[in-house]
Amino acid sequence: MAATVAGISSCGSTKSAATLTDISGEWDIVEVRGVAVAPIAGQAQPFIGFDTDNGRVSGNAGCNRIAGSFKLEAAPGTIDLSGLGTTRMMCPDMALEDNVLSALRQVKKYAKLSEQELALCGNSLKRPVLVLRRKVPALTVADLNGRWRIVEACGVAVSEGMESQPFVEIDVAEGRVHGNAGCNVFNGGIVTEEGNTTSISFPQLITTMMACPDIEVEDRVKKGLTTTVSFGRLANGNVGLYDAANTLVVVLER
Repeated sequence: MAATVAGISSCGSTKSAATLTDISGEWDIVEVRGVAVAPIAGQAQPFIGFDTDNGRVSGNAGCNRIAGSFKLEAAPGTIDLSGLGTTRMMCPDMALEDNVLSALRQVKKYAKLSEQELALCGNSLKRPVLVLRRKVPALTVADLNGRWRIVEACGVAVSEGMESQPFVEIDVAEGRVHGNAGCNVFNGGIVTEEGNTTSISFPQLITTMMACPDIEVEDRVKKGLTTTVSFGRLANGNVGLYDAANTLVVVLER
């Protein structure tokens, strides 16, 4: 809501005038026609990138890749994205992608909302058709190093009132993982796939065998960790661990 309200006054305001330098780089698409973007499980966060040295556009609409160009000599604050092309893969849910692509075809102007947010506007200045937020740098395996609280496992939130709060501690340099599943302690190794920057798994975790009052929580935590094959940053800044079907199985909070 705040971004949209700002955009209403910014698209046609000299206070938010922007130049090519301001739009350079990659941006997450966080709002389409006043509605916040909420990808379904397994769906990519749509984003768009502007190469202001060569006049090129790239990105992802939620499933298919975006590519195209824009005129570097256009007047500051104006840009035409109606000619963008995409790949043609079929996706489980095309609604978000269709909305993003439809909105991009309407874009004729851009304006700054803040240092981290940008409005893409059509001919009408009543509101932006898209709101962009500066893309956070990609998460790396090294960023996983350290201790994390497990706040969700296999789709169920972990209560903060547990006597032993589930956690995982990752030592990237040693290739080791240690933690507590809610009662029992576990230890194991880390495996990553060469050439796949989001790959991580925890095969053959070894746990203690104490009887636990919250065994269902413990079982979900262990199942989530042992089925993990990849990781990624979530919209709220937490880290998600995903299984081979790209289903979110564990959520970690620093």
